[in-house]
Amino acid sequence: MKNYQGGTPFPNPAEPYKGWKILANVFFAYTPVVFNGTPTNYGTIWSQDRFGNIAPSSIDYVYRMSDYITEAGFPHKYNYAPGTWYTEWIMQETPEQARYTASLVLYFIDQEEHSFPDSYVFVPSLRRSLRLSTTARCAPLFGWEWTYDDAKFNGFNGSTSIYTADYLGDRRMLNLTVFDDSQGGDFPGGWDMPLAFPKPSWGKWELRHTALADAHRIPSEAAGYCYSSRILYADREFWSANWVDLFDSSRKLWKAIVYYNVVGDVPNLGHRWKAISESVAWDLQNVHETVWSDHGNPSKRGMYINQNVPEEYMNGVKYGSPAGLMQILR
Repeated sequence: MKNYQGGTPFPNPAEPYKGWKILANVFFAYTPVVFNGTPTNYGTIWSQDRFGNIAPSSIDYVYRMSDYITEAGFPHKYNYAPGTWYTEWIMQETPEQARYTASLVLYFIDQEEHSFPDSYVFVPSLRRSLRLSTTARCAPLFGWEWTYDDAKFNGFNGSTSIYTADYLGDRRMLNLTVFDDSQGGDFPGGWDMPLAFPKPSWGKWELRHTALADAHRIPSEAAGYCYSSRILYADREFWSANWVDLFDSSRKLWKAIVYYNVVGDVPNLGHRWKAISESVAWDLQNVHETVWSDHGNPSKRGMYINQNVPEEYMNGVKYGSPAGLMQILR
């Protein structure tokens, strides 16, 4: 894709390659320049097995754009990770035995040269970071339902060079978009269990104009990949996927993931798409689910966004480069 500078690449995707254009819109869907959870407003992920056992994990995180920035008050690009346009840093706070385990993923502008993002993990017991192989895109992130290719709020964390998509049609779909996202921080009490579905008190569901696309690896890269199809239910206004269905290599339904796109106040931009404050991933084959809330902390405080992010977390080298992983235990 040439001459891309930011924003939605194809506001009105049409043939030829309509499915791939929808995929590109999802991949580059709007997110704030930076959003962040800290030890005071960390997010929590709850894993629940088929017997109802719940295991919580709390995380700090910095998801940040390093290029293609179009929002006022920020430069068009940062130089802390040259050649990248997006960086994702996550560190576990709990459970104690996993504390300080961290993940860093770098997404490059040149996706032909860098078909896969660079992925690193910091292992506290070794006191060093390891670069992961490209096959780790299928690995569960910290043991959760989400793989590295699932763990972004748009519903797709791959690339536009080795993935393509087939357009399946447009639908009107029920989604929860304007809601009280703080209620998700109370798990399981704030959820309709055992499916972990929002209670009616969260807000009203609405019909959203949705584009459907079947995303998958190109044939030369498909062998050995965990998913044969990723059905994206992409919101036509935000271009983030509200729902994702994932099929295994035998084309059997494996997982379903809901990403609750919430509208709220974004600094300097007003009332608009803000974040995915809650998400649920169901492993239908292994009867297991993972629930995320950015309000999963004692104060029920959500993520910091843009100008509200504490200054220390704007340190791009520390929270967006492999060198920064080595600073975790200092």
